Amino acid sequence: MLDDKIRNARERLNESIITGKSYEEIYNLSVELDELIAKYYIGNDDSDLEMNKLKK
Repeated sequence: MLDDKIRNARERLNESIITGKSYEEIYNLSVELDELIAKYYIGNDDSDLEMNKLKK
């Protein structure tokens, strides 16, 4: 689910760059993508922490 959102955001960002959209639009899409990627990694880190707790 989050993977799909990241893929979609990346495609929208790439398309906005290719079609020459405004700096503000490209910037906003870039920030959105960064936030989704951060959520992805934070989610993975949290699950790794939980697995480590279970092993102890």
